[in-house]
Amino acid sequence: MIENAERGTTGESFEDFLKEQGTLEETTVRAVKRVLAFQLAEAMHNQKISKAEMARRLQTSRSQLDRLLDPDTDGVTLATLTRAAEAVGRRLKVELV
Repeated sequence: MIENAERGTTGESFEDFLKEQGTLEETTVRAVKRVLAFQLAEAMHNQKISKAEMARRLQTSRSQLDRLLDPDTDGVTLATLTRAAEAVGRRLKVELV
């Protein structure tokens, strides 16, 4: 329920808003992909791993790696994400909440 913001009360949650709009699932998927792409790129940067080296570690092409790191590309499998995490010394953790 949305309450009057002028009186200093809070409105509904953003999640409730997205549910009402019918976009919660799509928005969540996009947000998760963006976070994972950011974390992989950050790990590569911190470890000074070039895109060419990362592609070699994943046994894939640079263009495939670019799709993996593109926050707007959502067709990435869990297997690929797991391999990418391992390539930078990390683990992929997936849980249902």
